[in-house]
Amino acid sequence: MKTSNVLLLMLVLLYINASTEWPTHTVCKEDNLEIYYKSCDPQQDFAFSIDQCSDITTHTFNIRAAMVLRHSIKELYVKLDMIINGKKVLTYSETLCGPGHDKLIFCGMKKGEHLYYEGPVTLGVKEIPQGDYTLSAKLTNEDHVTVACAEFTVKNYLDY
Repeated sequence: MKTSNVLLLMLVLLYINASTEWPTHTVCKEDNLEIYYKSCDPQQDFAFSIDQCSDITTHTFNIRAAMVLRHSIKELYVKLDMIINGKKVLTYSETLCGPGHDKLIFCGMKKGEHLYYEGPVTLGVKEIPQGDYTLSAKLTNEDHVTVACAEFTVKNYLDY
């Protein structure tokens, strides 16, 4: 009897783990701009928000992001892909943490620590391209392990 209960519990846990998909979160939704995100890391979701959608079109805007680290960050790399109609049209990568590259306050954080950032971000773009597209962002550490991963859906109807 105990063996069958354990087996049933294991099957339920495996099914839940295999079919887990994180929900799509709304970052902002205003007249001409909508931004959504979804974690593409099957083991972890995270929190992300901005003050106002319209702030993104300015040079600098404030964000809030939080998660519990599943991996330490001695080195951290970001890779961003812009995808339009299923086709990669732009790729960008940068070292964020590492020898001589400690650009972020959470460089050096350890596994299990709570990462929380609230403050300004500068995109370095003057305008968000009009249309519907996806931005894929992946952060990896020195062991090439995913620290965080997300797909952002952007719908910009504003014609500059």
